[in-house]
Amino acid sequence: MKHFAFFVVAIAAMAGLVALFAPTPQHADTGTAASAAPYVTEMPQGYRDWRWISSAHEAGNINSIGAVLGNDIAYNAFKDGKLPYPDGTIIAALHYRYTASDKNNKVFGKAQSFVPGTPTNIQFMVKDSVKYAATGGWGFGHFQNGKPANADFMKPCFPCHQQTKDTDLVFTRYAR
Repeated sequence: MKHFAFFVVAIAAMAGLVALFAPTPQHADTGTAASAAPYVTEMPQGYRDWRWISSAHEAGNINSIGAVLGNDIAYNAFKDGKLPYPDGTIIAALHYRYTASDKNNKVFGKAQSFVPGTPTNIQFMVKDSVKYAATGGWGFGHFQNGKPANADFMKPCFPCHQQTKDTDLVFTRYAR
């Protein structure tokens, strides 16, 4: 009887191991890499504590200044000049309208100082070569008032960034 009980336990353990390690079938609608949206729908946690990589200014109708931040993986890749960027790289661009600083300009004696005004948007690039394979390994995100942009708004991101293949689809340059 002891041998029979041992045999039953051994068979159950083997069945459990087979179930644990057997590949699971994938379906087209389960969020696999092939069906993953090429955009980011949630803001990464802690992004405001990331390191500064560079600043950005866009003139014309956009009229914004921005801080470009990166998580540790992004920061180290920028600093070391590592291309392509490794998976796990996340870049955040915090954009603001820029406005003249009356206080600073009084000190300078002329209009020359500008500071961040009202926030306009936050954009993210997330490197995951499997999840975002269809868009060069990058997921793109755009948030206004904490809400993600819809899919139609996000469609031009990849074609625009694709023009910068030589820098792994990234416009930003590290400011040493």
